[in-house]
Amino acid sequence: MVHFGRSGRFAAVNAGLVVILTLPVVGQDAASQIRAEIQRIQQSLKDRPIADPDTANLSTAIEGELKGASEAVNAGAMYLSLERLGQAIDLRQGAGEVEDKKAEIVKGGLPTYDAEWRKASLTLNEREQEERGRDWSNMPAAVRALSETALARAVPLMDGGRGFATATEPKDGLFYLGQAQGEVEFARFCASLHFARKANALQRRSLLPELHNLQEKTNAAFVPPRSIELHPRFIQLNSTLKLAQELDAARLYSGALYQFLEAVRNYGMLTAVPPDGKGKSSLKIAIGSMQKKLEASERDDSIAQLFVERAGSQVEHAAGKAPTADEWRSAQVIIDQVLPAYFATLQPASPQQRESGKTVDITLVRWPYT
Repeated sequence: MVHFGRSGRFAAVNAGLVVILTLPVVGQDAASQIRAEIQRIQQSLKDRPIADPDTANLSTAIEGELKGASEAVNAGAMYLSLERLGQAIDLRQGAGEVEDKKAEIVKGGLPTYDAEWRKASLTLNEREQEERGRDWSNMPAAVRALSETALARAVPLMDGGRGFATATEPKDGLFYLGQAQGEVEFARFCASLHFARKANALQRRSLLPELHNLQEKTNAAFVPPRSIELHPRFIQLNSTLKLAQELDAARLYSGALYQFLEAVRNYGMLTAVPPDGKGKSSLKIAIGSMQKKLEASERDDSIAQLFVERAGSQVEHAAGKAPTADEWRSAQVIIDQVLPAYFATLQPASPQQRESGKTVDITLVRWPYT
């Protein structure tokens, strides 16, 4: 049985997992480290092809993410490359767990799954503690954001795997289990990279006022017919906001900023229209100008750079393939809405409106979303 998780991607998987990821050789720069990891995963697909019928369709998705990661690193878009590599690791670990454990779980049933789940949970907890204790002082904020986000996704994936295992069949929880392990290993990989950071660190803070405001706007937008026609977009928006709120509550502020900006992008996609011919040219110029501005900045604006790199890849494909309407929309939203939101977060937080004199009342709305 195939289930889809975040970003519409298949989710399921691992418990006694064979770790694909190996840490880079000391002395390599980040680009070399990323290229080596891409090559390792590509080789793993050749050595251990995905053959299980429940996950066979993932090969194309994994290869697509690896291709995108390779094109990005070759173009100097380091943060985008790392983002796409993380997606590939997530899927590969999930599929690998299904390949390795499905027969055993089908034979042993829920008790066997639970034993694997407990082992994976212990490993995950150990790795989480290790990664949360990292010194990030010399690492770009975008790399830290990717690592924090991966760690925050791991526990819900574990819980989701257990839920599917009990609600349907034990084997249906395997992929989520593997994904959780993949997220933790990707976080570890991020922490091992050798990046040069800008002189002025990003000043991190809670984004609770911004998250509260965007949640209220999202709630107000969730009305027919838009709520019906764009239901998948609302699902993605709501789940992204929830993750950003969890990261913010845990004081993982780099990850919270990354996910807040992704939520801004998702919100903008609810009403965005693709630019016309002249608008496309103007958008490309704006992306190029913003890339130069961020590269020249003495501040660590790497989280903003990640989004600009994504926008650049959406309007100019390496293979010469025409961008889709959604890619044009996304790139436009990044320039018009995401980047202004980013620069606004560099200012001190504005006071939140309070209904009572002493507390801030926040409602986290959970539609029938996961």
